[in-house]
Amino acid sequence: MVHFADGLTWLNEPPFWAVEGSRLLARSGPSTDFWQRTYYGFAHDNGHFLHRPWQGELTAEATFSGRYETLYDQAGLMLRVDAERWVKCGIEQTDGAMHLSVVVSNGRSDWSAQRIAWTDAPIGVRLTRMGDACFVQFRVGDAPWAMGRLAHFPPEPSLVQVGLAFC
Repeated sequence: MVHFADGLTWLNEPPFWAVEGSRLLARSGPSTDFWQRTYYGFAHDNGHFLHRPWQGELTAEATFSGRYETLYDQAGLMLRVDAERWVKCGIEQTDGAMHLSVVVSNGRSDWSAQRIAWTDAPIGVRLTRMGDACFVQFRVGDAPWAMGRLAHFPPEPSLVQVGLAFC
């Protein structure tokens, strides 16, 4: 288990954050995102990412809650090689609703979203990188884990950054 004291660092530090025990409290800056060109034509790499390096295969898991008020408000996990190769997964507000969201970027972003009922229950997200695949699972509260997406993600390089992301 990784704790906040285990070498986590920020990419794009948010305007507010604090650690209370094993909890991270944070507020996103305005107009932040991770996205690469597809459909919208823009490239953003200014979202907030609290991460640590990891070599090889991994499973990362986080439980979080948030106030999703504005279009594209989001929070979850990220696996990152660089600005153009990454996976982010979590909750995202879009089309006036809460969605389980996964974006895979290998030069261009590929987004899948699944609408869920608005909830104040904590959301769990689990991301597993194994071989050439990235497997994403979700759960609401104490519900069983459900598959969110299985996507190709190149096994090289084996050194990646993994952690919490929000925008």
